[in-house]
Amino acid sequence: IGKEDTQINSIVVDKISYRLPTLADAAHTALNLQPDDMKEVIDGSGMHPVLAIARSVVAIYTVVFETPDGKIVAMAGIDDTGCIWMLSTNEVRNHPIAFMRALKRWLDSLPHKLHYNIADIRNVAHLKLLKHLGYKFLRVIPTGPNNLYFIEFVKLKR
Repeated sequence: IGKEDTQINSIVVDKISYRLPTLADAAHTALNLQPDDMKEVIDGSGMHPVLAIARSVVAIYTVVFETPDGKIVAMAGIDDTGCIWMLSTNEVRNHPIAFMRALKRWLDSLPHKLHYNIADIRNVAHLKLLKHLGYKFLRVIPTGPNNLYFIEFVKLKR
C-alpha cells in the first residue's frame, strides 16, 4: 500500500463512508460484532476480538465503514500478500445494500491482484457475501484451537 493510500480522510459511497480506523474503533467494533462474526474470530484465531482487530489496525491496511451519524457498520483489512478480512457489527443489518456498495468500492480500489483467506463454514452470511462479491471457494480445512471447519476462498482481480 502506497503512502497516498494511508491518507484516506473519508470516502462516502451511498451514505456509508470508509476511513482509516483508530484503536477505539477497533475496540468498539470488537465489542459489537454480530454473533457469527464473534464466533469466527474466536474459533479461527483463538484470540479475543478486541486483540485480533487491534492487531490488524496496527499491522496492516485496515478501514472502518460507518454511517453518516458515525455508527460503525464493519471493519476490513488486507495485508501485503492479499490476505483479506472483514467483520461486521449488527448495524450492517440496517444498511445491507449501502454497505455492499461501499465494500465493493473499497475492494475494487485495492492494488492486490489476489484476495484470499478462510471463513467459518458456519457463518452463512459471510459465505453469501463472499459468493456475491465473486469469491470462489476452494477447500474445507480444520482451523483454530478446536479444529473447526473453515472454508478457503480466493478471488483473482482482472
